Amino acid sequence: MSASERPQHGRLVVKLVAIVVGMFGFGFALVPLYDVFCDITGINGKTENTAAVYDGVTVDTSRTVTVEFITRTNSGMPWEFTVETRRVDVHPGEMAQVNFFARNPASRDIVGQAVPSVSPGQAALFLNKTECFCFNHQPLAAGAEAVMPMKFYVDPQLPEDIRFFTVQYTLYDVTASVADVAMNQG
Repeated sequence: MSASERPQHGRLVVKLVAIVVGMFGFGFALVPLYDVFCDITGINGKTENTAAVYDGVTVDTSRTVTVEFITRTNSGMPWEFTVETRRVDVHPGEMAQVNFFARNPASRDIVGQAVPSVSPGQAALFLNKTECFCFNHQPLAAGAEAVMPMKFYVDPQLPEDIRFFTVQYTLYDVTASVADVAMNQG
């Protein structure tokens, strides 16, 4: 190797190290960047994970909002998970209930946790759940099934231009993490 080739190898190593460091830094910045992207585009709306109070809410009968429900299970979650009613038309302020069905066909007990997201994301601020299976872990014995209600109302302050939104529930198997918490507390 000649003396003129050695500096080029050194520059290449420096460039490759800089690329690796940049990729590592981008990986750390990805979560906040994703949150900013979701806020700007209005996708993947996060809902409150606490029960709303339905007291003194005025129903706006002059308009109707269509709420669509989608269910899915995370990979590795063997449950069957469906919604009885895919779409509901409600007046803002009107209380509604939708039932979800879960069945555990596995040969072992499983604890599930449903995580909601709303699209467009802005609508998540106006979806008020007074009762929801997503507030708690859902244990199901092997072969068992359950009907899980969700009671909600759409806040009358929902912007007029939002006439339709989608609520998606993704069901995760949290059996191992629940067992780990129980072991650490006991």
